[in-house]
This record gives sequence, structure tokens and C-alpha cells, in this order.
Amino acid sequence: MKSATLIKIELLLLLVVFIVAPFTFLKPKVNEQTLDDSTKVVDKKPQKVFEKPLHDVILPDFAAIRDVKTKKKMFFDFMRPAVVRQNNVLLATRVKLNLWLEHVSLELPLSEQESQELTALVKLYRVNKDASPLSQLNELLVRVDVVPMPLVLVQAANESAWGTSRFSRIGLNFFGIWCFRQGCGMVPGGRDTGAKHEVAAFKSLDESVARYFYNINSHNAYRVFRTIRFELRSQDQSLNPEILATGLLPYSERGVDYVIDITTMLRHNQQYLIEDNTKVNVTIGD
Repeated sequence: MKSATLIKIELLLLLVVFIVAPFTFLKPKVNEQTLDDSTKVVDKKPQKVFEKPLHDVILPDFAAIRDVKTKKKMFFDFMRPAVVRQNNVLLATRVKLNLWLEHVSLELPLSEQESQELTALVKLYRVNKDASPLSQLNELLVRVDVVPMPLVLVQAANESAWGTSRFSRIGLNFFGIWCFRQGCGMVPGGRDTGAKHEVAAFKSLDESVARYFYNINSHNAYRVFRTIRFELRSQDQSLNPEILATGLLPYSERGVDYVIDITTMLRHNQQYLIEDNTKVNVTIGD
């Protein structure tokens, strides 16, 4: 005698057959018109639109690299030289600023060329033009400073999906930087109705990296980041990337989750993020 469970299973199978069977005998519908070779129905697939790069840089095909370790190393090696160059520019500027600060503190006048350079930096970094030279120099030393190599590289990897995003490939934008003038970059696919921002496009990797540094060092959103960096310097502490990452809450709408992602990536990619301190010395210009 069949068990109750077995009977239930058989009934369930019969129910499935009853529901599915009618559909197994349906024939595909065909246009009633007679089809000859010239009028055969073709399954049209949407064609992939090729978007021409807005630059002349030959990029590695990061998407084609299947080995994760190889992809990470190639990406960081690709980005690193531009980061080194930009940090060195900032360090050289800090040397000047510290020298001028020493002169002004001793009530020694700056040369005409030095004064012109100071005025240009005050304008560039959005420092109060009406403040005293002493105040301007102190504020510039808060703003004109390096961003640790590991932090820059990890942010670039995060924002560009390891160099595979549309914005990094087409516009060399590895940092998700926006612009607000029509035609200044690429229109995001998911841009809200009425929004006018674009994702900035750059002609070179150096230009892209320089804009990232400039945003961090000048935009009001990153005052906390700059304050943390200044406090670390004031206490003769190294510019710890994980500590500095806490000042990046405004960088993404994801806020805390974004900072957690960045700090996690810093820990997981340490083997690829070793700096060459002969190229960039983050303690110069304290």
C-alpha cells in the first residue's frame, strides 16, 4: 500500500504535467505571408555602440586580464608614475611655502616674483585674498600637500572598477570627477532628469590625477581630510592612509560604507601598494 507521502508526490507530478503539457505542443507563430530567401525573419540583436575615446592615450585592456593578481599589479603600475609626479610637484611647492613663511615670520620681504607666485597660489587654492601673507601661507600649507600613494591608488581602483569603467576608458577619469559645463565630459547614463552635471574627460593621465589632487586640496567638502592631514604632520606622525580615509565621507553618496570599502581595499592590497620612498618622501616640508 502506498504511503501518504508517495501519493502526494505522484499527485504533484500529475499536476505539473497537466499544467505544462498543453504548452509543449504549441508551434511558433509564423507570419502568414510566404517567406522566400529575401524576406526571412531575422532575430535582430541590439548593436553595441562603440564610443570613441576622448584622448589619445593607449590604455591597457584591463577588462581582458582574467588573473586578479596580474590585473591589480598592472593597474597600480599604470597609475603610480602619475601619482608620484603630482606628489613631487606638491612637495616642491611646500618647500617654497615653508621658506616664504620663515621670511615673513622674520618680517623679511618677499621678492616680487615670490609675491606673484604667492598671489597665484592664493587664488588657485581659494585662500582668503584679503588675509595677511602670514595667514595665507599657513592656510596654503594646510592645503598644498601630498595624498599618500596607497590611498590615491585604491580610490582610483574603486572609482574606475580597476580601469574597466566607461569613464576611465573613454575620458581617463579614474576618480569619478564631475564637471558642470555642457560638453566638458561624458553624460552619465543614469543622470536624473533636469541634472546638468557630466563626468569630466581628460587628455592625459597626469591631467586626471592632478585634478583629483586639486579637488582634495581645495574643495570645501574635504576640509576634514585636510585637517586630519595637518594634525598628523603637526604631531610628526606619518600620513596614514587609513586614518586619512576617514576624511573622505563626502567623496561618495555612500558615505560611511564608501570609507569602509576604501579602508578594506587598503588592507587587502598592501602587497601592491608599497611606496618607493626615494621618489616620494611624505615627511618633506613639515
